[in-house]
Amino acid sequence: MIQLQRGIFNFLIAGALGLASVLFLSPAHAEQSTDDLLGKVFEEIERNHLDVALTHVEALLRAKPNFRLAYLIKGDLLLARGRELKSFGNAPQGSSGRLDDLRAEALARLHAYRDRPPKDRVPRYLMQLRADQRYAIVVDNKRSRLYLYQNEKGRPRFVADYYISIGKRGGEKRREGDERTPVGVYHVTASLPRNKLSDFYGSGAFPINYPNEWDKRHGRNGSGIWLHGSPSDTYSRAPRASNGCVVLANADLDALSNKMQIGLTPVIISEQVEWLSLDDWNAERNALNAEIERWRSDWESRDTDRYLSHYSKKFSTGSESYADWGQHKRKVNKGKNWIKLGLSNFSVFRNPGKEELVVVTFDQDYRSSNLSNRMKKRQYWTKEGGKWRIIYEGAA
Repeated sequence: MIQLQRGIFNFLIAGALGLASVLFLSPAHAEQSTDDLLGKVFEEIERNHLDVALTHVEALLRAKPNFRLAYLIKGDLLLARGRELKSFGNAPQGSSGRLDDLRAEALARLHAYRDRPPKDRVPRYLMQLRADQRYAIVVDNKRSRLYLYQNEKGRPRFVADYYISIGKRGGEKRREGDERTPVGVYHVTASLPRNKLSDFYGSGAFPINYPNEWDKRHGRNGSGIWLHGSPSDTYSRAPRASNGCVVLANADLDALSNKMQIGLTPVIISEQVEWLSLDDWNAERNALNAEIERWRSDWESRDTDRYLSHYSKKFSTGSESYADWGQHKRKVNKGKNWIKLGLSNFSVFRNPGKEELVVVTFDQDYRSSNLSNRMKKRQYWTKEGGKWRIIYEGAA
């Protein structure tokens, strides 16, 4: 019997396939995903059914003929008929860098199944989707995974997940050319079709609004951060292979494309996703919504001190400091007999960075004794001394 104690089989199975049942009870996709097909291969390897595993690899290659990882596994399985395998990728010649990339991809794909979040958990960041935001995207840099959630009456419902590549130097982008992927709350801003791009971007691209207001406040710069596909001769890339973009297989990007809403679909990029129970998710959301309602009510009251208590001393609009803002509001309120403030179309997303930060976007209907206007507003709320306070406010 072939001994499977070293190389790819020990390396991958022991680390990522300890619970084989997790692989096959997970996503209910209409078609088997690449990870489902790859999982079958490794389940048969774990059982030492190498010929059956080879059959599954060949089926995978028929479905994904440019999937390099599958070719390497096929080669190992053929070699295993005659000798013990001592490493992943037993070809006598080849690029060690390329093999390292394929090892990293295999581990990322299989760990994603072992660590699939429970169905009763949701990403902490999706606190509230507005009614017309049909889907939300959450990216986990560490797991090389993109999660798609559907808006089900305000509650996020898991739909699918996909393997991704991110920047060569990881996450937390700070400057142009640093080959890092940003971390934060973003939105899709455009759709770029294949015929407008080079083959490098595969079947299309969806730019996002990096740098956002918070990035700019912290001096983070750069541009051209997209969700995009892969070159036609490449099924997928290593977990860290882009210049900062989030890169998917073309088939996966195509599956996402009809769910993207320009200017609406949130793309939240985290270093590692935090998951909450529905009870904890509800508690966090309700607490913040109550604080927003107090801010609205205190603005209507025309009591400027109460109103300003909702603002951080570090507050800025980009052009006005806290002191400037307070002076302006005191002057304005003196000229009002009454104020009515209506808020609607809320979205609330927790920032996945290190700060305790929430991004709130809404439609504001302001009416007073001498002025009326409507605008889309964005606020950043931060926690100071256990209390949520506004640290940035401006037009969205």
